[in-house]
Amino acid sequence: SAAASASGAAAESYSGSASGSDIAPVDLAARLLQEAELILQEDLETSRRIGEFGLALLKDGARVLTHCNAGGLATGGLGTALAPVYAAQAAGQRVEVFADETRPLLQGARLTAWEMATASIPVTILCDSAAPGLLHTGRIDIVIVGADRVARNGDTANKVGTFGAALAAKSAGVPFYVAAPLSTFDPQIASGRDIPIEERGGDEVTTTTASGAPPGVQVYNPAFDVTPAALISGWITERGIIQPPFTGEPDA
Repeated sequence: SAAASASGAAAESYSGSASGSDIAPVDLAARLLQEAELILQEDLETSRRIGEFGLALLKDGARVLTHCNAGGLATGGLGTALAPVYAAQAAGQRVEVFADETRPLLQGARLTAWEMATASIPVTILCDSAAPGLLHTGRIDIVIVGADRVARNGDTANKVGTFGAALAAKSAGVPFYVAAPLSTFDPQIASGRDIPIEERGGDEVTTTTASGAPPGVQVYNPAFDVTPAALISGWITERGIIQPPFTGEPDA
């Protein structure tokens, strides 16, 4: 890609500088800025295309449940999971978002809800544990989440709580989609069992205002969980929607 080409040029310039080349620091800075701008443009185009393909899944008046934040605050563009929502708004369709608050750091309540409210898109925040019941009421048409990594078999790692939402969606008969650029797909990872999961400090859980946890208790606080491919209706990428069965070849 153009971005990769510029990245190579910038890297070559840096390497030359380290080996005694007379390239001026200001020239290196200019090349790095050029690379950053190319990455931004590539990200904008990627999110636009994810939104375009995802729009086909949203009927007028669609009610979308999402988890964590996978919008413009998480990328340089429109995001991944929220890109189809923005595309629906741009197309003149009615769309409503239900945002899991996403404990313990509340990315859904703090970030997703802010993005939607700022864009004048109707948004409702709910506790993560309320999502299964909501899905079974028939008030949600589709679940769209982002991804941190997709394994070769389609197992998908995302913010903790995603797996539970996928289980509930499957039980309720609600389609569950993952929106992610192809750069998120890792053919070197055979399955979700091989994806390393970060465990974060317990204070993120015990020091929240609503916790009330007694001092010294043990805390299990994984940052992510893995949703098995069998629970996923499809993967929305910048090249199209990958439908199950997942073959390990994400060339949509």
